[in-house]
Amino acid sequence: MRYFSILLALWFVFPSLAQNKFKTEFIIILVIDGVRHTETFGDSTFQNVPNLKHKLAPQGVLNTNFRANTKKTTTNTGHTAMTTGRYQRIRNNGSQLPRYPSIFQYYMKQYEIHKDKLWVISSKGKLSILGNTVHKKWNDLYQPHTFCGLNGNGKDYVGDHFTWIKVKQVINTYAPKITLVNLLAPDANAHANRWEDYINAIKKSDEYALELWEMIQKHPEMKDKTTLFITTDHGRNADGFKDGFISHGPRTESNKRIFLLALGPDFKQGVNAENANQELIDIPATIAYMFNVEMPTGRGRAMTELFKSTK
Repeated sequence: MRYFSILLALWFVFPSLAQNKFKTEFIIILVIDGVRHTETFGDSTFQNVPNLKHKLAPQGVLNTNFRANTKKTTTNTGHTAMTTGRYQRIRNNGSQLPRYPSIFQYYMKQYEIHKDKLWVISSKGKLSILGNTVHKKWNDLYQPHTFCGLNGNGKDYVGDHFTWIKVKQVINTYAPKITLVNLLAPDANAHANRWEDYINAIKKSDEYALELWEMIQKHPEMKDKTTLFITTDHGRNADGFKDGFISHGPRTESNKRIFLLALGPDFKQGVNAENANQELIDIPATIAYMFNVEMPTGRGRAMTELFKSTK
């Protein structure tokens, strides 16, 4: 009885000790920026996302009613939600750091891991903010690598082709524990009112997603040990609302309804989770759950319904 009491006390003090041991050792978040439901899984032909639907979804859990339940549906609010586990109003030009520390920072501190194992790689320079926070106890501490924009300068935008070269280099060189990748082309072409280029960018991102998963399966360290979350940060305005697909930002259904595809050795396969009530802040909560990381400032929940079983 005495030993049981000690174990129970340890559970309350160190809850991560009671969490599950998963096969996953590496996690990647792939963000296809600003794609609308009507051009992805809301299209019954799936002509723009054939790989996501027909090749990848059967290997994982797909939620076509995932939610960008942010205060404003913009790039920086969406990305900070999926890294900090908090919704917050934040300027969308990269001039404002998140108010809360990220899953990268919590993981680095708890496990004393080198920053080479933690990466934010983005076609949008402004997303370099994801590597830091204004929180007084975390500011300028425990920062991952951020390679965002042209040559990673944290300012400009760059084509996804160049970002993808960096993604492959980082994965093959460092086998990072947690990586976030942003592909900007769908969002950028929509803002430029280039419909055909927007559609083609979705199709190209769909190809990148398949290429990434296949690259993981060939990687000597990451094969059968990697979880991949594929999602977007926000949708776009519905046709007939303001300027339609060109913009986003309001908390309308067309802006908030996005998708999540979760693949990995610990997840179910071929499952539709559109009734699961999942949202962006649940991504870092699930990563924290899988890696036994304490993340007290987060407000999401671990998406345990994704898992084959809990042991």
